[in-house]
Amino acid sequence: MTLEVLQSRAEQLLRDAGILPVITVDSVDQGRRIAGALLDGGLTALELTLRTPAALDTLAALKKDLPEIVIGAGTVLDETHIRQSIDAGADFLVTPGTPPALAQALARAPIPVVPGGATPTEFMALLAQGFRCCKLFPASAVGGLSMLKGLAGPLGGLKLCPTGGITEANAGEFLAQPNVLCIGGSWMVPKDWLAAGEWDKVRDSAARAAAIVADARGTG
Repeated sequence: MTLEVLQSRAEQLLRDAGILPVITVDSVDQGRRIAGALLDGGLTALELTLRTPAALDTLAALKKDLPEIVIGAGTVLDETHIRQSIDAGADFLVTPGTPPALAQALARAPIPVVPGGATPTEFMALLAQGFRCCKLFPASAVGGLSMLKGLAGPLGGLKLCPTGGITEANAGEFLAQPNVLCIGGSWMVPKDWLAAGEWDKVRDSAARAAAIVADARGTG
């Protein structure tokens, strides 16, 4: 399957998601509870970061137990992460940044990828390699809405998933940008809620996030 086809799939899955909860898990059981609460709230995709020892086992378990949820493996840093994520059943891959060697490895991956970047130069390099669906990270730290508006003119073919520092309060404004397919955020899954097992709060926050997407797209 060509990179062009896989990028089309990446574009569609990001657009379908609208908001991508970014989760980091301490255990498989915690991952199941988080994913279940997000689904109950109406969010059907998430980014599971590879930042903990439980991440890959959780990814595999979720794909088995909750096949309806679309899961991106996040914080993919190298070819080993790519291989492990695909073996665990990831639907797509997300990177926080994309040095040349990682970009080349992602171009060979058999599933959709969303490479990360933070500057016009980085995005120009990714576009030149055939990537048009990218992650803007850390979005707020590099200018947030101002950066998105600045990129829209000269890099009109670039479609983005800004992540980092986005909140429930400003999510709708980010989604309203014409070059934004989806936004990523962790405000639905704060650590204190997870530690306390307050899954109802996760569900309710996910429901509000789903409503933000519907409102932004005129489907609410």
